[in-house]
Order: sequence, then structure tokens, then C-alpha cells
Amino acid sequence: MLAIDTDTKYTGTGASFFPSILVIEEVAKVDASVALLSDIQNTVINGLIRKHGTEEQKATYLIELAPEKIGSFCLSEAGAGSDSFALKTRADKKGHYYVISGSKMWISSAEYTELFLVMVHVDPAVGYKGITCFFVDRDTEDLHIGKTEKMGIRTSSVCSLTLKNVKVPEASILGQIGHGCKYAVGRLREDAARMPGPAQGCFDYTNPYIKERIRFGKRIFDFQGTAVVLEAQLWHDSRYLGTIYEGASNIQPNTTAKHIDAEYHRSRTPP
Repeated sequence: MLAIDTDTKYTGTGASFFPSILVIEEVAKVDASVALLSDIQNTVINGLIRKHGTEEQKATYLIELAPEKIGSFCLSEAGAGSDSFALKTRADKKGHYYVISGSKMWISSAEYTELFLVMVHVDPAVGYKGITCFFVDRDTEDLHIGKTEKMGIRTSSVCSLTLKNVKVPEASILGQIGHGCKYAVGRLREDAARMPGPAQGCFDYTNPYIKERIRFGKRIFDFQGTAVVLEAQLWHDSRYLGTIYEGASNIQPNTTAKHIDAEYHRSRTPP
């Protein structure tokens, strides 16, 4: 569950992007929290390391993450939510180290995370072109993890992070300096394609119920208003899934997001 499309060389299953979507979809039908954790781990955390990490970073982190360790992606801040790249957390170079100062909000799975991928500015003067991704271990000195209460999917924690002059070596940089924005957009596009499971799970629970419950002498299922809603839901779900599968089977998984966006707009008009 934590290394579905990670190469067997790094103790993963060696599957591709498409099977990982199927696994997470099935899990999400019954437990959105577990599916969310697995989704973020496989798509974002492992995906970033696989694509942009050095061989040494892959050998270290992918092997650690595969069996049981959890990673978190740290982008959002109190003043940078929907406009995520307006972030204020920064890293100042001091010799062979960087000193990171700032805070992050709404970080999924952070309560249990062993490894954080933290997006920070190394040069705020150049805007998003200064955003860089750093590895930060949980036990790093001056890293403080808070807790945020939320209403839904509560078994998947979200926490705040405070970094008070956290010192990390140059080797903690993932990929190239200033490419963090590009990395984040690429990963999050793929991540958005993976969550039709909860909708299908709701339908799977609802369908038997409306066929058993009797009102005014007949099943709820047999009322025209119910039938219209079910038909529309099935139509949208089937087209949505078909679009995801088509995009995920493509040799370039980033096209999944483009397919979904186009299909969503086409699907707004019922047949």
C-alpha cells in the first residue's frame, strides 16, 4: 500500500501508475482515510523521489518508505492555501547548510510522518522560480509538529509544522534549486485523478438500501425522482472512471489531469 508503483529495486511492488489507481480506488470505497494516505504516499512522496531524487536519495528514502514509514508533502501555509505558491517559508544558505524558517498548515498524515518534503523559498525575489523542495526528517532539531482538528476523514491527521531555524545539509535538496513549483504541479495533477472510490462506495451502500426500503407501497428505487438521480450519477461516474483509466494508461501520466478537466466540462450537459 505504501510503495505500489515503486521499483522492486527499492523494495516496492514494481507496479505501474495504472494498477496503483485501481488499488487506491478499491480501498477508497470502504475507507477514504487509508486511501488518502496511500494516495499521497505513492503519487506525491514516492513519485517526487523516483523522478527527481539522486540515486543515493532513492536508495535511502524509497527503501525506508516502502515497508512502513510515512511521508508528508508540505506546501500549504496559513497565507498560501489556494494560492499555494505565495508561500513565505524560506531557506537561507549558510556554508554547506540551509537554515529553514517558517510554518506550514494542513499537512496530511503529519502526526505519524517520518519524512517531510518541504517546499520553501531560497530566493523570494524571483517569485515561484525560487521555490525548492527539501527533505526534513521528523526528529530534526527545532521542527515542531502541531495538531489541527477537522470534521471529516478524521483518521487521516492534518497538522501544522513550525520550522524555527531548522538546519539541513545541501544534500537534503530534492532535484534542482528553484524547480519546486514545477515538481509540485506535476505531482498534484496526478494525485487529483485517484479519488472516484468514495463516490462509488457511497453508491454501493445506497443501491441495496433503496431497493429494500418501502414507501407508499413500493420501493424507493422505483420512484422516478430517485431513478433520475441514480441514472445521472452512474452516467457521470462511468465517464469519469473511463477518462481516468484512459489517461492513466498513457505513457505520460500527467495527461490524466488534462483528460479529466476536458471530460468534466463535457459532462456538464446530460445526454
